[in-house]
Amino acid sequence: MLIRKELTQFFRNRFLPALLVFMPIMLVLVMPLVSQMDIQNVTVAFIDHDRSTLSMRMESHIANTDYFRIQSGFRDYEEAIQQLDKGKVDVIITIPEHFERDMQTGQAKSISIVANAVNATKGGQGIQYAVQTIASAVTEISREQGFAVGEASPITIQNRYNPTGNYRFFMLPALIIILLLLNSCFLPLLNIMTEKENGTIEQINVTPITRLEFILAKLIPYWLMAILLVAFSILLAWIFYGLVPEGSMAVIFLASFLFSLCMSGLAVTMANISDTMQQAIFVIFFFAMIFILMSGLLTPIHSMPMWVQCITYAFPTRYVINIFRAVYLKGTLLSELRFDLLMLTSLAVFFNVLATVTYKKQQ
Repeated sequence: MLIRKELTQFFRNRFLPALLVFMPIMLVLVMPLVSQMDIQNVTVAFIDHDRSTLSMRMESHIANTDYFRIQSGFRDYEEAIQQLDKGKVDVIITIPEHFERDMQTGQAKSISIVANAVNATKGGQGIQYAVQTIASAVTEISREQGFAVGEASPITIQNRYNPTGNYRFFMLPALIIILLLLNSCFLPLLNIMTEKENGTIEQINVTPITRLEFILAKLIPYWLMAILLVAFSILLAWIFYGLVPEGSMAVIFLASFLFSLCMSGLAVTMANISDTMQQAIFVIFFFAMIFILMSGLLTPIHSMPMWVQCITYAFPTRYVINIFRAVYLKGTLLSELRFDLLMLTSLAVFFNVLATVTYKKQQ
């Protein structure tokens, strides 16, 4: 009888049965597409000063792989590096003049491969794929033309913004954002749901305070905690790993504040529409997991299917991770981050308006 009661109670809940079906669909069907570690759609700027059969074969090999999206037509290295700085190019491959001719005499200048190593995984694997593709083209041409090739093609590699390719430097900004997300989501949620279940929120509902005053009173302490959490995390990263932001700390704190506004607004909205603590935690955990996996925190967005990339524009984590990594590793200026900050601001306004509207206050 007790088992029948529990089952009946479970299926009478409109939320839990739907969650039981929806979560496996997301985890089994969508997450493997999102969290794959194979790097795809690496944007390559191909600068060909040789214009030989070998260099054209290299370009053809690069263009015909699933890993690269090739961009030709750059006049010089300086033009390509500007695009790399803006994040529009991931790898620059430069073929020197007379490369094929000099290869045959064993005196070839080095092929230059420069990668944006802000994303250490994408930069490292992009270089690895590029080296393998170039080596394949050189071997193919050497067999056709009958000249010997040394043990390795002459290639020089440069990781920009993260010269050692240190994965910690790539991950630390992401880990700070995960801490910020958990603080801004779960603490306000647990606070409101505890008051709901204890009945104390009903006493607040009959007071003269407005919806906006109630929401602000609930969230302002957690916004302050979020800023302190980021400051403490930055201090720890400096003490233990020697990692300090290359750019302005003010930009980092601004992005942290806007991101905290977004996530706390979402948390309050979930608390407002949830009936029980269990339901609220399940929902916010689901959103937190989606935000972490689908916003470039762990795997590059450009390696995801196009329809998933479009969805990520609605996730605050997409913009805050861009800001953190750009400021931490590249020293990007505030003026260059206008789009990300504008989107964070828009999402912060949206989520907090939603939190205010969904708060059911007795008049």
